[in-house]
Amino acid sequence: MKIRTGTDIIEIERVKSSIEDTDGKFCERVYTEKEIEYCESKKMQKYQHYAARFAAKEAVFKAISKTLYRKYDITWKDIEVLNDETGRPYIKLSEQFANKIEDIDISISHCKKYAVANVVIIERED
Repeated sequence: MKIRTGTDIIEIERVKSSIEDTDGKFCERVYTEKEIEYCESKKMQKYQHYAARFAAKEAVFKAISKTLYRKYDITWKDIEVLNDETGRPYIKLSEQFANKIEDIDISISHCKKYAVANVVIIERED
């Protein structure tokens, strides 16, 4: 069993600019339909949620970079950040990668200027 961690912090304004400057193409490239639907439902605070999901995806990339990322072509949409019925975020990986991971836990937070995410991954033994 290998335990991997990843952390990322991002300025919310940077994500907001990326979305607005590309007329939404940034969202189409980075986020799944469910993620976009969730963030857009947050109205005035949608950019905080977009940034938090971006940080979460980056944290996952960092956690898997030593093994999976080098072996496979992982895209932004292979990592999906969803919320359970209580609102707690969780990571859903595309099927080609999900069987490589035993467990994954995520913590996300954001404030007015920054979003941060921390992930812990337990890899399956080969």
